[in-house]
Amino acid sequence: MADTAVADRQNEMLLLEHLPFETDGGIAERAAIGLIVLATDYTIEHEWRQIMAGLPGVALYQSRIWNDDQITPETLRAMEPAITECTRVLLPGGTMKFDVVAYGCTAASMAIGEENVFARIHEGRPEAKATTPITAAFAAMKAFNARRIGVLTPYRADVNRIVADYISARGFEVPVFGSFNEDSDAVVSKISTESVKAGVQRIAGMADIDAVFVSCTSVRLADAVAEIERETGLSVTSSNHSMAWHALRLAGIDDKLPGFGRLFTL
Repeated sequence: MADTAVADRQNEMLLLEHLPFETDGGIAERAAIGLIVLATDYTIEHEWRQIMAGLPGVALYQSRIWNDDQITPETLRAMEPAITECTRVLLPGGTMKFDVVAYGCTAASMAIGEENVFARIHEGRPEAKATTPITAAFAAMKAFNARRIGVLTPYRADVNRIVADYISARGFEVPVFGSFNEDSDAVVSKISTESVKAGVQRIAGMADIDAVFVSCTSVRLADAVAEIERETGLSVTSSNHSMAWHALRLAGIDDKLPGFGRLFTL
């Protein structure tokens, strides 16, 4: 339709209507990735934006899911019924198809069960591939060819037992397991990167292991992974780090980002 010029005498301006335009692939030309973020999470969006900043055509869309700040097995499992609706509202209306939807809670993915999380996501977005932090961590360990894993978490003892049992039941060995034993996400998000690095180094020196996994999306680690790998000689990943990598790879984005450690060079 040709553009038209109409005089708006009341406002004394010329209105240009039906201007011609073209469309392109938009900001999600290569991939659309959805992320369900805990209401109490201060960290995952920041780290994912750091990682994906250099990937044109990859768009990230987020929604928040309510959860209790106190991380217990009961509060983790209580999130399951809300996952579907949080998936639906990533972009209401369903006009955009998602390549991947990621659920951003490591411990809840184990307490609820990965397959149950996937089912709730697919109720909201049947077209999307699904991942969780523990799903991504397992994929990362396989990519590293790692079987003996050191684990670092911020969780209290009963949540740590869920994590250790879940990982061991999937065929991995956990010779050493460390924890800050803190059950508040607000506090965990403020644990310094230096403290996390020290925890990883302590774990690395305690047993013969192939890799270290730092569990919890509130923990900050992504921008320190490469340095820790150089210092320890081990492959290292975290909940946010591995799930960003896994979501990208599931979406067909295989760009190498060496600034974020070994995983992003595979």
